[in-house]
Amino acid sequence: MSRDGTKFRYREGQKAKLGVAASLFMLALLQLASPAVVPAANNKKNTTPPANPSNQRTTAYFDISKIVWPNPPEIARIAFKEIYTGEKIDPNLYTKKARKSTWMDRLAGSLPADQIQLDKLPYQLIRTMGVGVDSKGRIYAADQGVGGIFIFDPADKVHVELIGNGRQAHFGLITGLALDDDDRLFVADASLHRVVAFNPKHEMEGVFGGDILVRPGGVAIDRENRFIYVADTGNDVVDVFDADNFKLLRQTGKPSRKHDQTEPGLFSLPEGVAVDADGNLYVADTFNDRVEMFDADGRFVSTFGKNGDGPADLDRPKGIAIDCDGHIWLVDAVQNRVKVFDQQGRLLIYLGGAGNYPGQFMGPWGIAIGPSNQVVVSETFPGRVQVFRYITDAEAASSRAQRDSGGRKPATMTPAATPGAAAKKDSVVQ
Repeated sequence: MSRDGTKFRYREGQKAKLGVAASLFMLALLQLASPAVVPAANNKKNTTPPANPSNQRTTAYFDISKIVWPNPPEIARIAFKEIYTGEKIDPNLYTKKARKSTWMDRLAGSLPADQIQLDKLPYQLIRTMGVGVDSKGRIYAADQGVGGIFIFDPADKVHVELIGNGRQAHFGLITGLALDDDDRLFVADASLHRVVAFNPKHEMEGVFGGDILVRPGGVAIDRENRFIYVADTGNDVVDVFDADNFKLLRQTGKPSRKHDQTEPGLFSLPEGVAVDADGNLYVADTFNDRVEMFDADGRFVSTFGKNGDGPADLDRPKGIAIDCDGHIWLVDAVQNRVKVFDQQGRLLIYLGGAGNYPGQFMGPWGIAIGPSNQVVVSETFPGRVQVFRYITDAEAASSRAQRDSGGRKPATMTPAATPGAAAKKDSVVQ
């Protein structure tokens, strides 16, 4: 027994020694495999890898009031002013009320209905078409998505008036609009095939064209000759109505629903119309990618434009307007540009390009020039209205004379209105 016991104790002790050695060996391996821990005070070398500059976000700010065309140091001819997107949004409308949700709310995974004031949600521009400016400088924008006319007052940045569908009138698919000297408003409705007239108080006073118009688009007013021009896009003509009794006087062009007319004086899907100070009519012949001009009696005068993707080319022109110096402003829907031409059809300057920054456009459609040389442009996706200021030939000449005289105001020139920015290249008529 003693021998067996001795052997047993010996083997037991030997196993214990082997177990301790194995444990020490494993601890040594773990220590060698673990990274060395160095106190922070003694770690003088920064082991953090350098940040990748491409992964860092940088915020840049710029003064949009200094956006002008063309580029400095030339004389500015167009200055950016502001953007409108709809009624003012009140964040309080979306603030949750302190009310305990019921088990049904939690089961449905929704908020209680009384936490959102649906009847007070602000209207926003969605698909903006025709635009206009009244005698007070207020901006009118026809929006197909909302089915109403937004009225923006530059002097009041808070309140926005709305002539809404089902309120002052019934609209189907509104397109163009125009205002006369008395601030009467005329709105074309493509789906209801008519034009709706409103008085200066925005009360509906008449409807006309329902038995004539196929798909009306742009509208223009000849304030001297008392004509209302309506581009009937669906019938390839421009209808001329009496501005007082709304009776049809004549049609410019030849009615056709095939949209294949290319001869001078005829149209294919015309969208925009405009009138200059002499009563001449300008038509954006959209599908023919050109502009056609007529006198006040409807006689064809001239045309210019061809399809292409260059700055001087046209690709689906839409809105058209004439400034106080007789320049032709044209919205190029495909190129997302606004272009300015002289009476001979020569490109003077352009602005835009696809984008959402000020001075860029996404699906521009309408354009109007107000009494204070405001240039208003609408966009269809997303809906918004941009406002610019046209610096006239006289203002540009005065600024040029002042610059050439070393900054001294010329004795015989009236100083130009400051556009709030340095200029870009002076491309408009010198």
